[in-house]
Amino acid sequence: MRQPALKPASTPFKRTVPNKSPGDKLKVKAEQSPNPVRGDKKSRPPGLKPIPDMIDFNKPKRGRGNSKLPQLLVDKALLQKMARKNVDDGAVTPDYSLDKKTVIHLLNESLATEIVCMLRYKRHSYVARGIKGRMVAKEFVEHADQELQHADQIAERIMQLGGTPNFDPVGLAERSHAQYHSGTNLQEMIRENLVAERIAIENYRAFIQYLGDADPTTRRLLESILAMEEEHADDLTDLLEI
Repeated sequence: MRQPALKPASTPFKRTVPNKSPGDKLKVKAEQSPNPVRGDKKSRPPGLKPIPDMIDFNKPKRGRGNSKLPQLLVDKALLQKMARKNVDDGAVTPDYSLDKKTVIHLLNESLATEIVCMLRYKRHSYVARGIKGRMVAKEFVEHADQELQHADQIAERIMQLGGTPNFDPVGLAERSHAQYHSGTNLQEMIRENLVAERIAIENYRAFIQYLGDADPTTRRLLESILAMEEEHADDLTDLLEI
């Protein structure tokens, strides 16, 4: 019987594997190897948080801040020279880039606003009547004390910048962003104080944006005051529902 002809053996197929970087090898290894941190909560050791399933070891790490050092950090002689220049200016050093007069003017307007708000809260705390009025009056007293604290903080910053805090009652209402409303009933008092707090919030937000990174000390002060004003507005919103 005639045997079928045998086919010649074919050349085995060779798969070309691209060269992998060390980072790619680590990535594959991270995908294949068991990871006690990855997985459900039962298999995860206590105190460890899950990590992403894909880790790109080739991705460069992002740094924070400016990679180029300012000249004042590397040139001690220049730093000492600038510190001695206009030494009578105190905390205001030559690198203060904002217009100091403008900042002091805006701070004095904020100071007047805090004083007017304090006076309005004080009056309302005394004239509030009734069972609900006594409860609301305690909130007014607390707010008045905090507004006075803000005024003191702003006045101190004005002095640090080489200015003079304006406590003159003449023109106080004109310098203030908020108005002084006496109020005829409890709801009107609460609402007028809420309007004043909203005015202060918008003013401080705009002021903070103007300062930017040029005056971090004043900015942080205003940010802390802004947080308190927002808390006041939240308290007054709740009081409107009583």
